[in-house]
Amino acid sequence: MSRIGKNPIALPQGVEVKVDGNVVTVKGKLGELTQELKSGITAKIEDGILTVERSSESKDDRSAHGLYRALINNMIEGVSKGYTKELELVGVGYRASNQGQKLELALGFSHSITLNLAPEVKVETVSEKGKNPIIKLSSFDKQLVGQVAAKIRSFRKPEPYKGKGIKFVGEVLRRKAGKSA
Repeated sequence: MSRIGKNPIALPQGVEVKVDGNVVTVKGKLGELTQELKSGITAKIEDGILTVERSSESKDDRSAHGLYRALINNMIEGVSKGYTKELELVGVGYRASNQGQKLELALGFSHSITLNLAPEVKVETVSEKGKNPIIKLSSFDKQLVGQVAAKIRSFRKPEPYKGKGIKFVGEVLRRKAGKSA
């Protein structure tokens, strides 16, 4: 049995879940998300508790059972609380600014990088004197906010010698010693 898959999901106040065949729709104060379930997986709602069940003990159904339960749980948490990711720009002259959904990055290249973000992702840049610039991304879709954060990080990954680049806030980097004289 899947330990994650058999855990029930308690529906918080203000979250509306609709199961329509093999499509689960979750609606909350922050937005609306849908997820299509695999053919061997079903979702049931009984008095404020959602359970995900599988039809057989095949390897595919067992592996998908915990996956779809986790996806639905992330959707419920996203539309009620939301998700945030914070990225830190470490390096001399690295800057970030935004105008609405347009993020402008100066990362030491000969040109600046402009990134147009999806309307579901809210972006905020914080630049304080003497501190590294921080990019705050927030959304109700966990997968989308993680994908956007990974895309921004891919422009200048942190290097192991000086630690320069774009890193997640709180991320611990493995540092190398460099040349010994």
